[in-house]
Amino acid sequence: MKLAIMQPYFFPYLGYFSLILIADEFILFDTPQYIRHGWIERNRILKLDGEPLYIKVALKKHKRETAIKDIVINNEVNWQSKIKAQLDSYKKKAPHFQQVTEMFDPIISKEYSSIVDLNYEILSTICGFLEVKTPIKIWSKMEVDIEEVNAPDEWALNICKALKAESYYNPEGGIDFFDRKKYLSSGIEINFLRYKSENYDQLGNEFVPNLSIIDVLMFNSKEEIQKMLQNYELI
Repeated sequence: MKLAIMQPYFFPYLGYFSLILIADEFILFDTPQYIRHGWIERNRILKLDGEPLYIKVALKKHKRETAIKDIVINNEVNWQSKIKAQLDSYKKKAPHFQQVTEMFDPIISKEYSSIVDLNYEILSTICGFLEVKTPIKIWSKMEVDIEEVNAPDEWALNICKALKAESYYNPEGGIDFFDRKKYLSSGIEINFLRYKSENYDQLGNEFVPNLSIIDVLMFNSKEEIQKMLQNYELI
């Protein structure tokens, strides 16, 4: 089995979905401590002038050591309406604006308590649309026992062992984080995915890479995105 593990990101960039595509099983790793200014509750789209703009879910206050799985959405703040208004910057120029908003309005309009559950629903919906059939699972709900973890890079290793995965896939950003020898000595092949961002026409401005999948969906057909998902190399 080919396994990939990532924290549950909010409307992540296209390379995240390439990682899901390449795996036989994809795990949302939601037990680490939540870190501010990451991608758990926010991502970037474009303003009309071509500058990036953050869309963001409102979260309730929490202690610094709170795990991602225990992060609660603040539904007393109308963050959904703000995001919908921010997406209006695409209305006049994005050919797939109507399709995208119809896809995501039911999700954004629904009230969630857990940021993990919201992100799971978003990822599942996008994968369904793109015909990516890889099962997505939430780590905290899997009830899998693993060996004791003695170093940060052993979480993925020990999960692979417990699930009897033959290979593990990670974005190339983690290439210096993982000790390949640990994995190889356990009979697990470790691969790093380098996603090669492909330019497409955005709002008529200079291309901005690695934005939220929302931006990609606004300007590209399903068939075009399916081809873009294959635009990676393993290192």
